[in-house]
Amino acid sequence: MLNIKDLTLHYGGSQILYDITMQAELGRVTCVMGTNGVGKTSLLKAIAGAHPRTGGTVELNGETLGKLPSHAMAQLGVGYVPQGRDIFQLLTVKENLETGFACLPKSEHFVPDEIYELFPVLKEMTNRRGGDLSGGQQQQLAIARALITKPKLLLLDEPTEGIQPNIIQQIGRVIDYLRDRGDMAIVLVEQYFDFAYTHADHFVILRRGQVISEGTKQTLSRDDLVAAVSV
Repeated sequence: MLNIKDLTLHYGGSQILYDITMQAELGRVTCVMGTNGVGKTSLLKAIAGAHPRTGGTVELNGETLGKLPSHAMAQLGVGYVPQGRDIFQLLTVKENLETGFACLPKSEHFVPDEIYELFPVLKEMTNRRGGDLSGGQQQQLAIARALITKPKLLLLDEPTEGIQPNIIQQIGRVIDYLRDRGDMAIVLVEQYFDFAYTHADHFVILRRGQVISEGTKQTLSRDDLVAAVSV
């Protein structure tokens, strides 16, 4: 589904990512790991079109993409849940979900029942403003809003950050469900090691903006992975 080759990214005169090459496949969760500041969030932004990459190629479903902005990437099937969630605080839950309609034909401008089955609290709070929700509820709303666009590639940046344990478990179940459905590739950036290790199929380890290792639980030891996220 996703094939990245030699991706580089700069912020002004500073280079953040160096020749990133990685893949993400349908029906699998690919977890990008590393300590704070190694470029994990920057990588997701580059894939999503939220920050233009400097060089390299990105292929989605076999098609090589130019340096497209985020709204164009969303229309091509990239769902992005950024760190911090970025929901619309003054819009209701329903209105936040409806912002995803911009990527869909008019005939699909409705909230599927599946969204409320995955996140029942959103149905209960459909008329509440986003800013009135707890952090965990806002995270559920952010993921649901991305799913409204019917993505083929879902990018999740720190979905457990600041979230209570019961919501973390629910988000894990949702990730497992989406993976097992088999029609979506998921790229996860996650600092909570046990969550990442439980739900990921493939790991990409970054250090100083470069891929230093990648593999599965069979090819990378737990100790190696723990070391990757330890200071």
